[in-house]
Amino acid sequence: MPILAYKEQRILSPQQLRKLSEHKYSCFSASLLDPLLQPWWNWLVSQTPLWLAPNLITIVGLILNIVTTLILICYSPNGVEPPPRWTCFLCALGLFVYQSLDSIDGKQARRTNTSSPLGELFDHGCDSISTIFVALSACISCQLGHYPNWLFFQCFCAIALFYCAHWQTYVSGTMRFGRIDVTEAQFSIIAIHLVSAVLGPEIWLTKIGIGNIELWYGPAITTIVCGVISLTYVFSVVVAGGVGKNGSTVAGTSVLSPSIPLTLVVLPALMIAQKSPENIFTEHASVFILAFGMVAAKITNKLVIAHMTKAEMEYLDWSLLGPALLFLNQYFNCIVPEIWLLWFTLAWGTQDLLRYCAQVCLEICQHLRIDLFRIPHGPKVLNTSSVGSQSNVGADKNGGTSHRKSKSKAH
Repeated sequence: MPILAYKEQRILSPQQLRKLSEHKYSCFSASLLDPLLQPWWNWLVSQTPLWLAPNLITIVGLILNIVTTLILICYSPNGVEPPPRWTCFLCALGLFVYQSLDSIDGKQARRTNTSSPLGELFDHGCDSISTIFVALSACISCQLGHYPNWLFFQCFCAIALFYCAHWQTYVSGTMRFGRIDVTEAQFSIIAIHLVSAVLGPEIWLTKIGIGNIELWYGPAITTIVCGVISLTYVFSVVVAGGVGKNGSTVAGTSVLSPSIPLTLVVLPALMIAQKSPENIFTEHASVFILAFGMVAAKITNKLVIAHMTKAEMEYLDWSLLGPALLFLNQYFNCIVPEIWLLWFTLAWGTQDLLRYCAQVCLEICQHLRIDLFRIPHGPKVLNTSSVGSQSNVGADKNGGTSHRKSKSKAH
C-alpha cells in the first residue's frame, strides 16, 4: 500500500544524506526592503529566548498564517462573499508575524550555534505551504471570486513562480533574487489586506477611470508584470545551461527535467477547472486551490531535496493520484460526484505531504544526530552583536540560508 510506503522504506539514500551533509547554501539578492527591515529583525531575535529552536520559530509562524487564512476562507470560501473586515486585518497580522519569524530563524540558529542543512530544507518546505495560503487569502481579500479565471491565474501563478525559483536553483546551484521579490510581495499582500480591513473588501470592485476597470486590476497587472520578469530570468538561466557536466543541473540531469512535474500539476488543474460539468472550481474555489496546492507543495519539496542532495528528481508521485482521479472521472462523464473526488484530493494530498515531510525530517535528524524542534544540552551562545551585523544574504537562514526565499508570489 502506498500510504504505508514511508514506514516500509527510507526516502533518502545514504548517498543523498552524505550529499546533504556537504551542501552549502549559495544565494544572491538585491532586495529593496530587506536592508530596511534588518534593524527590526535584529531586535526581534535579540528578544527571542535562547532555548527556542529555530525550526520551532518557523513552524509557529506558518501555523499562525494558516489559521488566519482558514478563518478568512470560512467567511468567504469562494471569494465572492465579502468577508468581515476583521478577518482581513487578521490575515495581514498573521502574514506579518510569519514573515518576521521566518526572517529570524536563521539568526536564531547562528545565535545558538545550531545551524544545519535541515534548517534550509525546513524553511523552504514551510514556504511552499505558506505560498498557497498567502496567495489564496490575497485573492479572497480582493474579491476575485467574482472573476474565477483571474483567481485561478493569480493562485497558480504564485505556485508556479515559487517552483520556478527552485528550478533555476537546481540548474545554477544559486538562489537569485531581484530588487522586487518575496519580501516586497509579502508586504504588498499585507497592504491589500489592510486596505480591505479599513475600506472593506468591496472597495476592490470599485470602478475607476475609463470603462469597466476596477481597482483589483492594479494588483492583478502587477502580478503579471512581476511574473513575466521572474519567468524571463528563470528561463534565461535554464537556457544558459547549468553548473553540472555539459551544462546540466547540479545532479547532472537535463535542465528541462523539472518542468515535467510542474506540468503534471498545472495542466490537469486547468483542464479540470475549465471542463468541469459541475463548475467545480467556481463553486469550490478554495478547496480546489488548497487541493492542488498541496500537490504542488509536495513536488516543490522534492525539487528542493533533489537540489540539496544533488540527486535526480522523480517525475511521478503518489500525490498526483487525486488529480488523476479527477481527470479520469471527467473523461468517463463524472460517474462519481466531482466534489467527493476534490475533497479526496485535498485529504490525500495533505496527508501525503505531511507524511513525506515528517519522514524526510526524521531521516535527516537521525543522520545529523540533531533534534528538529529542540536545542539539546543548552545552546552555545554567539555574540548577539555579530548576529545583527551579518546582514548579507547568505547568513540569515538555518544552515547558512537567507531570509530571502524565492519568487513565490507577486500579489
